[in-house]
Amino acid sequence: MKIMVFPGQGAQFSGMGQDLFDAHAFARDRFAQAADVLGFDIAEVMFSGSDEDLKQTKVTQPAIFLHSVILAEGMGAAFDPAFVAGHSLGEFSALVAAGGLDFAEGLKLVSERALAMQGACEQTPSTMAAILGLEDHVVEQACSETDGIVVPANYNCPGQLVISGEVPAVEAACETLKEAGARRALMLPVGGAFHSPLMEPARERLALALESAAIQRPKCPVVQNVNATPESDPEVIRQNLIAQLTAPVRWTQTMEWFVAEGVKEVVEVGPGKVLQGLFKKVDRSLPTASAAVV
Repeated sequence: MKIMVFPGQGAQFSGMGQDLFDAHAFARDRFAQAADVLGFDIAEVMFSGSDEDLKQTKVTQPAIFLHSVILAEGMGAAFDPAFVAGHSLGEFSALVAAGGLDFAEGLKLVSERALAMQGACEQTPSTMAAILGLEDHVVEQACSETDGIVVPANYNCPGQLVISGEVPAVEAACETLKEAGARRALMLPVGGAFHSPLMEPARERLALALESAAIQRPKCPVVQNVNATPESDPEVIRQNLIAQLTAPVRWTQTMEWFVAEGVKEVVEVGPGKVLQGLFKKVDRSLPTASAAVV
């Protein structure tokens, strides 16, 4: 069984996508279409922008989505997964690649999602932190016992859980977790508390945009972040995409489900190799690869 997985925010790099743009007419068409949808020349930022330029949520999310979807299209008949999944933002890329959503509509939703998340970040001083070397239940308990808002946000792999919330609460939880034996409790350079209750304004804004989105039954099931469960029903997919903004990304559970189902090959579709590395943390023997245009 072959699966294809799509990365989320953090996989971006300056120059991303230029090789695809230079070599393939269909990629140039997608970049032109993206510029029309977004209202700015995203190719210029992706190819020549600084790391700081690319870190802007309103740029990062459409850029990674665009790169990933172009790669998936360029695979042609080689794009034949039994399942797809995406980490956070990557779930939108996965849905478009699997035929569950039109490219332009998917890009509009990703742009709206990015702007909504940025707006929510500006309402409350908030942040995230990576906790390494502890079991999930220890981190979950520390969050629940800390004053203020701090919650598990990204279950990335066994022994790596990102927490999210108000700055003082995240800092306090980090101190507690260091005392509990965390190998590292590292504050992350992000603008806000993604996948936490502080994203509620963004969730409401995205819900309005998703209400009218023409989601179709994808060609293969999408294993979704909120429940690590394969879904094909358009309405269930829609509601899970909305819930995702304030719910944790259950990527550890997603990978464990794939391994239990007998996955034989993991192909990462998008910039970087972050997800391949995470799968190796679950099953070192599992073959992984990066997607390539045929």
